[in-house]
Amino acid sequence: MNSKAMESAVRVFTGGVNSPVRAFKSVGGNPVFISRASGSRIFDVEGRDYIDYVGSWGPIILGHADPDVVAAVCRTAANGLSFGAPTENETRLAELICEAFPVIERMRFVSSGTEATMSAVRLARGFTGRPIIIKCDGGYHGHADSLLVSAGSGVATLAIPGCPGIPDDIARNTLVVPFNDLPALEACFKEHSGQIAGMIVEPVCGNMGVVNPATGYLESLRQLCTANGALLIFDEVMTGFRGCFGGVSRLTGVKPDLTCLGKIVGGGMPLAVYGGRADIMAQIAPEGPVYQAGTLSGNPVAVASGIATLSKIKADNSFYDRLLAKSARLEKGLAEAASSAGIKVVSNRYGSMMTMFFAAAAVSDYESAKKSDTQLFARWFREMLNEGIYLAPSQFEAAFVSAAHSEADIETTVAAARQVFQRL
Repeated sequence: MNSKAMESAVRVFTGGVNSPVRAFKSVGGNPVFISRASGSRIFDVEGRDYIDYVGSWGPIILGHADPDVVAAVCRTAANGLSFGAPTENETRLAELICEAFPVIERMRFVSSGTEATMSAVRLARGFTGRPIIIKCDGGYHGHADSLLVSAGSGVATLAIPGCPGIPDDIARNTLVVPFNDLPALEACFKEHSGQIAGMIVEPVCGNMGVVNPATGYLESLRQLCTANGALLIFDEVMTGFRGCFGGVSRLTGVKPDLTCLGKIVGGGMPLAVYGGRADIMAQIAPEGPVYQAGTLSGNPVAVASGIATLSKIKADNSFYDRLLAKSARLEKGLAEAASSAGIKVVSNRYGSMMTMFFAAAAVSDYESAKKSDTQLFARWFREMLNEGIYLAPSQFEAAFVSAAHSEADIETTVAAARQVFQRL
C-alpha cells in the first residue's frame, strides 16, 4: 500500500516523513499518502478512500475542505499570501478567541503549538524570574528543548527513551510529576520552594492518549500554583473547542494564568496562540523585555481560515450537541464491539476526542497508559485501515470526530470494528 510513494519519499526525507508518527513505525507497513480529502473522508494516491478520524490531528472539526473555510482562504490568498505586518482580521480572530476563552485577556499569534508552549514557558520564567518548569510524565507540549523531557505522543510511540541534543543544563530545569498525582506535585513545590516559575499541563491529556483529570485535580493545581507564586499554564492546543466553544477552563471554571491554543484556531492552517492575564502578557516585547517574534505569525490566510471556522461553530447553536452525541455513540459502539469479542479495552473520551486503550485497567496517567497492549493495537490499526477506517497510527494518540461525520459513518465504523475484533 502506497509503497512507490514511500520509496520516493525516503530518498529526500528522513524516515520518509516530516513528522515521526506519520511513518507507521509502531504499527507496521507504509504510511497512507493522501491525495485529497472531503468531508469525513480522505483519499490516498492509489484511489482508496477512508473514513478519517485523525482530522489532521485535530483541527478539522468542520470536516475536510469545508466550503465556507475554503472560500475564505481563497478570497484572502487572492489579495496576498503574507505581509509580515498587522491586519484587521488578526484583531477579528483574536476577539472571537477572547469570547470563547475569557481567561485570555491578551494574546500573541504564532504559527504552531510548539511555538505557543515554548513562548508561554519563556514568558513564565521571565515574569517570575524563576528557572524551573513542572510538566507531567508523558505530557507532550511540542518539541522545544525544555518541554521534550519525558514526553508522550510520538516519543512514546517510537519508544525513544530520551532525546539527544537537549543539554543537561536545560533538562534539569524541567521537573516531571505523574498526571493526577497531587502528593507528587506538592512534594515538588516543597523541595524547590521559590524556584518554580510555573506548571504546564494539558488539562485533559491527549498525547498519552486521552486521559481525563480526576475530580478536583485541576482545582488543586490552581491552588498549589497560587500558593507557591507559580503560573499555571493550560496547554489546550488539542482540547480547545473540542468540548465546547472554548476549552476545559470554561467547562471547569479553573482559570489558568496562561493558555496555549492551536489546531482549530487555524481551521487546518498553521496558526496557534498563547495568551492570558494582561499583566503577564505585558512582559512580551515590544511592551516588555521577554522577546518573541515571527514573520509568519498572524499569517493572513491562516487567520482567514480561523475566522471562518470559529464563526461557523459559533453561529450554530446545536453544533456541540450534535458533535458530542456522535462522539458518544462512536465511543459506546467501539467499546461494545470489543466486549462482544472478549477483548479488554478502556475507553477515555473528552468531548469529540477519544482513545481506546488496549488495557485491562483504568488509564489515569502515563504509567497506566503504557500498560496497553501496543502489539494488539497495531493489529487493530492495520485491520481497521483495511476496512477503510483511518485512525491515528499510535496507541498514544486520540481519535477525532468532526461535524462532517454522518450517522452512517459512525455505523460503518462500528460495524467494521465488530468484524475486526472478532478476527483479532
